[in-house]
Amino acid sequence: MTPLVSVLIFCQALGASVGAAAAVLGELAYVRSMRDGKIDIAERAHLDGLARGLRFGMSLLLVASFALVIAAYTSHTASQPALTASYWTLMALALLIIGVSFALSRRRISFALGSAATFTAWWFLVYLTLGQLPALSFGEAAALYVVAGALLYAMLHYARLLALLK
Repeated sequence: MTPLVSVLIFCQALGASVGAAAAVLGELAYVRSMRDGKIDIAERAHLDGLARGLRFGMSLLLVASFALVIAAYTSHTASQPALTASYWTLMALALLIIGVSFALSRRRISFALGSAATFTAWWFLVYLTLGQLPALSFGEAAALYVVAGALLYAMLHYARLLALLK
């Protein structure tokens, strides 16, 4: 493995980790701002900072992924990334995050569903880029994502309910 590929893999994992950390901080900030029922200027500034973190994480992840594809093509590796299920799972999750975030910004889907979908997708990206997910086909990864998303939706709903009661 060349040093360039190692740096690109690190950047890909760093982008996913930054995005997942910003998603966690965003969820905590949302729950904190929900307690008083309105979002003030300081909370809005904090949420805007988290949005920049999410954009940075996604940009870094996608640029590093694109550069890895080019590096694999130019070095004539035996297994090209576009032929693997993990690559297409990564791309589908990235597109899902972008699409759901766009739908959330336009208020096309509920916040509870959208935040659970993006939160789950970010953590799937972290586990995928760090190599912690087992070798799954695209269909198996999609099914696991749906199940994990449903569980996370229920847990986030319960956590928000508890936060509003206090």
